[in-house]
Amino acid sequence: MGKENRSSVIKSAFPQTIPVLTGYIFLGMAYGIVMKSAGFNLLYPILISIFVYGGSLQFAAVSMLCSAFAPVQTFVVALAVQARHLFYGVSMLPKYSRAKGIKKFLLIFTMSDETFSVCYSAQPPQGVDKTDFMLRISLLDHFYWVWVQCWVLAPGHLSPLTPPALTLP
Repeated sequence: MGKENRSSVIKSAFPQTIPVLTGYIFLGMAYGIVMKSAGFNLLYPILISIFVYGGSLQFAAVSMLCSAFAPVQTFVVALAVQARHLFYGVSMLPKYSRAKGIKKFLLIFTMSDETFSVCYSAQPPQGVDKTDFMLRISLLDHFYWVWVQCWVLAPGHLSPLTPPALTLP
C-alpha cells in the first residue's frame, strides 16, 4: 500500500473514531486515578494499556495486582470478563476473512467493545479497502487508549499531589 493510499485510509477512518476518543478520555482518566491511588507508577498503566487493552479487565486487574498472587483466579476472572470478545469475533469473521498475517493478528488483538461497534457498522468510502479501513480504525482506537494513559497519567505522576485513596471492592 502506497503512502498516499495509506493516508487516505487514515483520513477516512479518523472521523469514525472520534466518539471512541471522546469516551476513552473519560475512561482513561478514571483508570489513571484508580491506578495512581492504588500506588502504581506511570509505567504500569501504560504497559497494561499496550499489552492488555481490555478496558473492564484493566479496571479489574488493579485489585488483582494489589492482592496475593493467584494465577488460576486471575485467569478465570480474565476469561469471564473478556468472554464477550468471543461473540464479537464470531460476528466479525466474515469481515476479517480477507485479512492475512499481521493484519489479522492486529485486527483480533485490538478488538474492543468500541472498535467492534465502529468496525461492524462503518462503511469505507469508495476506493478504500475495507480490511485496511477496519485495521486503521482498530489501530487508532488502541493508540487513543495508550495516548490517553500517557496524557492523563503523566501530569498526575509528576505532580507531588496525590489523590485520596480509592478502595476497590
